[in-house]
Amino acid sequence: MKDRVFIFDTTLRDGEQSPGISLNRREKQEIAEQLARLNVDVIEAGFPVASPEDFEAVKAIAETVRGPVICALSRTDDNDIDRAWEAVRTNPRPRIHTFISTSPIHMAAQLKLEPAQVLEKTARAVRRAKQYTSDVEFSAMDATRSDPDFLARVLQTAVDCGAAVINIPDTVGYILPHEYAELIARMFANVKGLDKTVVSVHCHDDLGLAVANSLAAVRAGARQVECAVNGIGERAGNASLEEMVMILDTRSDQMGFETGVNTQEIARASRLISRLTGYDVSPNKAIVGANAFAHESGIHQDGVLKNPSTYEIMKPDRIGRGESNIVLGKHSGRHAFRNALEELGHFLTGEGLDRAFARFKDLADIKKKITDLDLEALAADEMAVMPDQYLLDYHQSSSGAGAIPIAAVRLSRQGKFSEATATGDGQVDALCTAIRKATHFDGIMISYKVGAISGGVDAQGEVSIVLEQDGKRKTGRAARPDIVEASARAYLNAINRLEKDRK
Repeated sequence: MKDRVFIFDTTLRDGEQSPGISLNRREKQEIAEQLARLNVDVIEAGFPVASPEDFEAVKAIAETVRGPVICALSRTDDNDIDRAWEAVRTNPRPRIHTFISTSPIHMAAQLKLEPAQVLEKTARAVRRAKQYTSDVEFSAMDATRSDPDFLARVLQTAVDCGAAVINIPDTVGYILPHEYAELIARMFANVKGLDKTVVSVHCHDDLGLAVANSLAAVRAGARQVECAVNGIGERAGNASLEEMVMILDTRSDQMGFETGVNTQEIARASRLISRLTGYDVSPNKAIVGANAFAHESGIHQDGVLKNPSTYEIMKPDRIGRGESNIVLGKHSGRHAFRNALEELGHFLTGEGLDRAFARFKDLADIKKKITDLDLEALAADEMAVMPDQYLLDYHQSSSGAGAIPIAAVRLSRQGKFSEATATGDGQVDALCTAIRKATHFDGIMISYKVGAISGGVDAQGEVSIVLEQDGKRKTGRAARPDIVEASARAYLNAINRLEKDRK
């Protein structure tokens, strides 16, 4: 029987800390439900003390998502720990994850604490968390730049106080694989009782070694890997969940480990996170990139046609990449549409379902085939709707050779309307300028990207826009057959996210 490696997903916590990502509660719940279908072992749902919104999102996930452990992050402060417990207490499998820095530079420059104070706070935090739940995880932040002897003392304190999971993170992506394996082995040798806990690793990708370091740690005895879908996260991101899982799955002959992950949900999880965060997946990204199973070379094509194993080390359907078309058209009813969405794991109700169905009917008049990618885009757009903020009620734009592009918009907000007209360098520029006037937005556009949801000339266009205001950046996205309308909605979505953050 193979050893089990537990997959701890931090997409909703560390992943959301990526610049420009701002998920609302509904989007976070949708992601958590998909992570549950993916069958990860632990979902780190957020950092409850960070904001009331984050607390409510973690609380909602704890109340509704079943299967994985639902984990909340906290510093070693009493208030953090209490708030974390309040957020996850309704879940059958709650975990409190408390952390403190242990490296000299973090203790001196950031915490302003002496080593003895760090030891004291570690003991106090683990004991307090243990009053609430037996499932307590402790992390020594920046462990890989810590003095190994002091790190061992901190971990020993956490173990003695009852921590069930001990995390030894490479917080800044600094260590090399062989060094990490040596550090893990050293901790096992010097911390009594560490072998009775689950040793976890949390690696960042600053040097492109997050997955390699995680694998080295597993070989050295770690049995929990903290990672994120698409590898998103602070700075260069976290260890990629899909890469970690599929390495253990594909090379089980050499690694000898297994996970409980339902690999056929990987591609769907990747697409969902990409759409809701606005972070595109590189075409050449391992496992989930658009080119991961693409073959252009004539030699490769010949080999794959004769036997896919000649150039594919894993089958696309192993990660859910089979391009199955959902047979839906303009004659399909609301019930069939809703069932198709639910089969894909998207559960819309009320006005959200009404809007999505109306868009589906419009799209079916334009496209010959509605694919699962189209439906996922419709659902993702509805999850991004924030009713208490601006909605695009009406828009019109025109342009032509020798003519000045002009646009008009009407926005609604809690029953009130605002209108504006503007000219621009093109239809998109004119429409965005009109929205800027109607909302009194005074920020700047950082990036504008356009892609296609699926193949063919009738494909929906997907637009991703990054706006900046007062030093903060947010990403807005939208998908429509009309790229001009998609641009306007993505622009407005980013404005709404900036305004929500400012509030």
